[in-house]
Amino acid sequence: MQFQEGYIYHIFNQGNNRRKIFFSRKNYLFFTGKIRMYIQPYADILAWCLMPNHFHLMVRVNHLERPVAAFPQSRSSVKTRSLNDSIGLMLRSYTSAINKQEKSSGSLFRKQTKADCVNCPKGVDPAWYDVDGVMQGAVRPPDRRYPQVLFNYIHENPVKAGLEMDPAAWEFSSAAAYAGRRQSILANMEAAAEYGLVYKW
Repeated sequence: MQFQEGYIYHIFNQGNNRRKIFFSRKNYLFFTGKIRMYIQPYADILAWCLMPNHFHLMVRVNHLERPVAAFPQSRSSVKTRSLNDSIGLMLRSYTSAINKQEKSSGSLFRKQTKADCVNCPKGVDPAWYDVDGVMQGAVRPPDRRYPQVLFNYIHENPVKAGLEMDPAAWEFSSAAAYAGRRQSILANMEAAAEYGLVYKW
């Protein structure tokens, strides 16, 4: 994945062979903690949704690399970690915890995490379609309305999957925060407002 600072990306992945990645409420909450730890230092999260077998993040990238301590015992030794590496660490650490919980082994997620730029000069066609819960699209000049299309798509996932009748009723997304039903735990609503993103349902 090649990121550029100042642009919006749709980051998504799903369970290997479309298998479940979240088995309980505790797992969803644990993963939101991982997002906070591994993604928020690099990006503003504009929208997010965790589904039983996949996840979606809409982020504005602020930093490509961040300094991290090389070794806990050597605070003077500092190195940097890229956003790409941080995403990989997030998924590996979550996989390790779930494999331990489920007494399993192997890959939990698909090998490649997708990160499509929403508003880059070489952007994504706004006429996307859904294939097995994963968005697909052709590379064309970006449409200024596409960030709102993606914002809506992410929040509507639980309704399309038949899990809820109202997107804001799904606990594991930013929809309830944008609908004013609860405090935001991950989404930077002020950053979303800079792009004119409005929750519509």
